[in-house]
Amino acid sequence: MNRQTTPLDQLRDRILAEPEMILQDKDVMKALAGADDQRKAPNVIDLRDVALRRLEERFERLEDTHNTVIAAAYENLSRTRQVQNAVMALLEPLDFTEFLQSLGGEVRDILRVDAVRLCLESAATAEPAQNRLVSEYGDVIGFYAPGSIEEYLTQGRHMSDRAVTLRQVAHASNTLYGDKAPWIRSEALMKLDLGGGNLPGMLALGSEDPHQFHPNQGADLLAFLGGAFERMMRRWLS
Repeated sequence: MNRQTTPLDQLRDRILAEPEMILQDKDVMKALAGADDQRKAPNVIDLRDVALRRLEERFERLEDTHNTVIAAAYENLSRTRQVQNAVMALLEPLDFTEFLQSLGGEVRDILRVDAVRLCLESAATAEPAQNRLVSEYGDVIGFYAPGSIEEYLTQGRHMSDRAVTLRQVAHASNTLYGDKAPWIRSEALMKLDLGGGNLPGMLALGSEDPHQFHPNQGADLLAFLGGAFERMMRRWLS
């Protein structure tokens, strides 16, 4: 009579048919190695096991590094698409009113920030046209005295301001962010060269997340956004 196969026989046949199933399972391999270690004398050191453990630790570190690099690459790709989409949205308006509406609405949402501010310096801050813009779009645009932007960027210190400034803030400016100031915890500031003898401007992005903008971040994408934005502003100002 044929001997009846047991579950152990079935498992053995499965392993013999697909040995890679065991080799690719780290937990199973550890259990097998541990069972082998229990059979050894307590004063015997297996250098092979030491080497395998070190290789495993090195592999885990390399795997962690690989995952970190992949995550950073995906995040950079996502940010690149955000900036590209924001620039495309800013190119669509046919007049300055639509431009400001897009800046305070669609563009803010694309960049996933809580506040967007266009700051312009003006020697006369009470002109009818300026008052109308502030009245209609006060949460997006503001006019400030000459020198105010540089002072805000450098925080009154004697240092050269950069094209892009990233920083965390404990107390955001009420003058800049208005009612949203109490919740802003980080900001990205892009200085704008408006050309043609115009006073400088600034594009400010404010976030409630204290980690969204910080000094150790790369600023290349925001520098591109600032450069594209200042060229659009030159077109509107002309």
